[in-house]
Amino acid sequence: MPELFGLMQDTALTVDRFLDHGATWHGTREIVSREGDGTIVRSDYRTLHHVARQVSDALLATGIGRGDRVATLGWNGARHMAAWYGTTNIGAVLHTLNPRLFPEQIAWIAAHAGDRLLLADPACAALAARLVRDVPTIETVVFLCARDALPAVDFPAIAFDDWIAPHAGTAQWGGFDERLACGLCYTSGTTGNPKGVLYSHRSNYLHTLMALQVDALALTERETALLVVPMYHANAWGVVYAAPAAGAKLVLPGARMDGESLYELIEEEGVTFSTAVPTVWQGLLQYLRGTGRGFSTLHRVIIGGSAPPPALIRAFQDDYGVEVVQGWGMTETSPLATLSAPTAAVLAQPYDEQVRRKAMQGRLQIGLDVRLVDDAGRSLPHDGNTSGRLLIRGATVASGYFRDDTVVLDDEGFFDTGDVSTIDDAGYMQITDRAKDIVKSGGEWISSIEIENIASGHPAVALAAVIGVPHPKWDERPVLLVQPAPGMSIDKAALLAFLDGRIARWWMPDDVVAVDTIPLGATGKIDKKLLRRQFADYRLPDVPE
Repeated sequence: MPELFGLMQDTALTVDRFLDHGATWHGTREIVSREGDGTIVRSDYRTLHHVARQVSDALLATGIGRGDRVATLGWNGARHMAAWYGTTNIGAVLHTLNPRLFPEQIAWIAAHAGDRLLLADPACAALAARLVRDVPTIETVVFLCARDALPAVDFPAIAFDDWIAPHAGTAQWGGFDERLACGLCYTSGTTGNPKGVLYSHRSNYLHTLMALQVDALALTERETALLVVPMYHANAWGVVYAAPAAGAKLVLPGARMDGESLYELIEEEGVTFSTAVPTVWQGLLQYLRGTGRGFSTLHRVIIGGSAPPPALIRAFQDDYGVEVVQGWGMTETSPLATLSAPTAAVLAQPYDEQVRRKAMQGRLQIGLDVRLVDDAGRSLPHDGNTSGRLLIRGATVASGYFRDDTVVLDDEGFFDTGDVSTIDDAGYMQITDRAKDIVKSGGEWISSIEIENIASGHPAVALAAVIGVPHPKWDERPVLLVQPAPGMSIDKAALLAFLDGRIARWWMPDDVVAVDTIPLGATGKIDKKLLRRQFADYRLPDVPE
């Protein structure tokens, strides 16, 4: 019997449709952008749409076409967003470079990607000079600024405003296969060289529909969204697409991520929703506590990148009336995969249980599938207790890496996330550790994340990190590294007493070490790799070499 096909229009799922929609149906909705000098610049979706079309014209005039990589090196701002859409909407590939990486690493990434044109923030002029020198494929450099802010450099460069000025903005958008490459983002390279994740228009479109769900970002036209998560970090968590699709007012903070600067934007612009990693929220929380201030409009934040301590969740919810939703994902998952929005059953439970669930990474988004396996690849139960390697598959999950022949999928199409987790009978997933960070003691696993989260609840602790150190009998034992809160000192016995009863006895750290600063990586996460190097010669007390 012949198959029967639906009689529906076949419209390509390409990301140009998001900004087209925003400009047509939410054209006067504001986009607020903070410049490098602190100046606030106001625009809207209709203006952004026109400027992005001018970018497309300028790129085409420069010889950029489908498949060419266009790199950006900068902070969250309106020009950066116009460059984003102006690139992707003609079929070129937007490659966001992370300016917080080491210069050698940025140069390696740009060369590996084969970037042809660079759009850089003026504050990144020194890095841009390094790329011009070390990456032979870069032909043109445009600084994301007006002429009077153009930095003095010893190579040919043009200001963004001058670059687009001659163009009317008539370039044709879309009209290509939805499977065409759209964006390129490299992993942080915690093991080996960074790897390029090459998103398609289709994957980004589907990810946006996922992100707009009520139990995900839940953006609407009524929201004012502060995009703190950098645009170079895993597709800006999809907000660059979701905001114009929903018509939300968008606030872009530039490079100023300190607590005072963010608070100022939140209050002055009436921000209702925001996204950032835990270290940013810790900084904002310290500012609030130090000044005695509170929020007048902010009601919901998404925290991702690493697990927020329960104490942070409680502080925002209990002290400031801000709902916290945790999200989990990775560059390879576009990135949103799970969120901790409460179910009806969870909301019916006592508040402490609700907070416990919010501290988990959450439930799976539509279109994705996960499973837990042991080291032999055998499936493990979703009982909330059994830890296993977390595998994931779906239309927004990478199937491989750019210019890399490494096989990353198993026979059933699952991608190994490198995380160790549990999943309970209600579908809540909890990362117990990265596979490379877990402490293996006497053949058993100790979760560094759980110890860190509990230790972070102590008032003397600003940041906490657990690493494994060699032990002659147990292979590894945990050591707790602590960065004291401002004006506080660390009492080892008091901190161990604080942990006692909250974790298993055999999980108790064998030592507590106070450090001036716990290093953060380029995406705001604790840099465990650097900590392990710094403590390579450390020996536990009373343990022979």
